[in-house]
Amino acid sequence: MARLLDQHRISGLPVVHHDDKVLGVLPETDLIRRQAVKSAVPSARRFEGPTLRRSPRRAAAVARAKTAEALMTSPAITVHPEQRVADAARAMERRGVERLPVVDEEDRLIGIATNRDLLRVSLRTDEVIRRDVIVEVFTCAMCLPPDAVTASVRDGMVTLDERLKHRSDIPLAIQLTYRTDGVVGVVNSLAYDVDDGQATTLLRPGKQSRHVG
Repeated sequence: MARLLDQHRISGLPVVHHDDKVLGVLPETDLIRRQAVKSAVPSARRFEGPTLRRSPRRAAAVARAKTAEALMTSPAITVHPEQRVADAARAMERRGVERLPVVDEEDRLIGIATNRDLLRVSLRTDEVIRRDVIVEVFTCAMCLPPDAVTASVRDGMVTLDERLKHRSDIPLAIQLTYRTDGVVGVVNSLAYDVDDGQATTLLRPGKQSRHVG
């Protein structure tokens, strides 16, 4: 396990069952704790600090651990791929973890998100967010010309303006925009030309709505 962490320059490993379902997470700090607890060298004490302290029972378990199952933190806190970055960040902060395994609808591992990944997303500028909304949401996902919708962004808050053809396109546009990395909320000023009766929420032409995470 230590060789894997060093070889791939990562700070934690997800532990999975034979069917790839996540059982737990092994942070590198637990490997450090194991070495510190087992070591009889007095200088090892200098590694002990707030992040290495555990209850006596946990310390004894760490010292005896020989496998990932014995050393891992379980159950693992996981997220699904469609969950927003802000939600993942809140889960990390609330649970005091630095990484979250990403699982599919059957709870099988498909990736891992770290606090460094979230930091890179949080550093996205308003202009980058605006460009992604136009290109990824309206041009690629909704197959509209780049000038079909005006998107302005301030501090991660996106305002959508102009007209779409169908009323049912508006909730989709809001949902896809909200899922764009770096977006913290959506102000909708979109109007529509044709009321196709498929929208789940009533939005009259020109009516504003606001969606904030």
